[in-house]
Amino acid sequence: MKDTTHEGRRALVISTSRDRGALAAVRSLRQSGWIVGVGTPDGGGMLCASVAVSARHVVPRPRQDGTAFIEGVRRAVAVGSYDVVFGGGDDWMAALATYRDEIPTRVAHPPADVVNAALNKVELSDRANRTGLAAPRTVPATAQAIAEWDGPVVVKCLTHWSHGQTRPHRIEAKLFPDAVSAGPQIERILKSGAEPILQQPIKGHLGALIGVFHDGHLDGRVQQVTSRLWPTPNGVSTRAETVPVDEDLAARAEALLRDLGWWGLVELQFLIDDDGAHHLIDLNGRFFGSMALTNAARPGLTDLWGRLVLGEKVDNLPDAAAGMRYAWTAGDLRRASVERRGGRITDVVDTLRWASQGVHSVWNLRDPGPTLHLASARLRRVDRKPKPAPATT
Repeated sequence: MKDTTHEGRRALVISTSRDRGALAAVRSLRQSGWIVGVGTPDGGGMLCASVAVSARHVVPRPRQDGTAFIEGVRRAVAVGSYDVVFGGGDDWMAALATYRDEIPTRVAHPPADVVNAALNKVELSDRANRTGLAAPRTVPATAQAIAEWDGPVVVKCLTHWSHGQTRPHRIEAKLFPDAVSAGPQIERILKSGAEPILQQPIKGHLGALIGVFHDGHLDGRVQQVTSRLWPTPNGVSTRAETVPVDEDLAARAEALLRDLGWWGLVELQFLIDDDGAHHLIDLNGRFFGSMALTNAARPGLTDLWGRLVLGEKVDNLPDAAAGMRYAWTAGDLRRASVERRGGRITDVVDTLRWASQGVHSVWNLRDPGPTLHLASARLRRVDRKPKPAPATT
């Protein structure tokens, strides 16, 4: 990876070992001259295979009372003398915000009450509507709400993390034709200890507005649209492209962020309907799946965030260039095998053509380690599959 100046800044990124967004952020920070350490539950994995990583630490996921997580972060900070710590997923971000007083370095994320409000999908929808952004109807899945719901429904968890959480993984959103058929999913969420919600489905394609929010405005703005998802139809971007920033949308987004009291990196996700209206469905205040596209289209955004956390004086960053492409090729090939747009071969060829023109979530010629790690892990899984018993006669 390319080295620059300012070797003094030290960042710790904690996340799961296969976090593609965190990988893009680690590479970006290193290119900006930061020394970067990474903490994962096993101290290894794809993320730790990057040459951008200077040190690797074991940091357990934030579960139970948080003690193991806090101790893991404290040990990593003591060893690496890190100036700031970033969380790579919703649970890591929320836990850092919640336990910030017990962590002996700067936490990159807003206070816990702000983070919790942003992650609460009912509250986020209400705030969006109040500040001029469209958002789908979102309500707690009470018995009355279920009985009164008419038509298709998306079932989600109210939030993806809370203090004392024991479930190991997040439960993803799922679309159902009606509230009755959603019953088993609602029960599954309740049994996990989470709170289920009902959300109005919006027919449209995914878009996002990204930047670092500080001093009341969104800096280094990146706007993107997604043309392919995996898993289909409610997954993450496998193809995305930057577009010019919609000034009206950005102004309304800034009103929401001021209302929340937000600060730092933010990705606002929208579903864009056939009329072009943007409906807010999520707020990511941490590294996200298509972070590599943001880094390529608006270099220096992660560095800006980190330097703001350190209290440094920074210059504003201009908007990202339009027309830059992103590919998560492994996910897009899996999508092509299912959707088969124009036929399987046609879709696969189109996927590879797109991939040849875009930045990638994992593959990087100057940093092949993460890709090689994923490939070797897949081969090990195949090798461990039970072999069929020989035929007998």
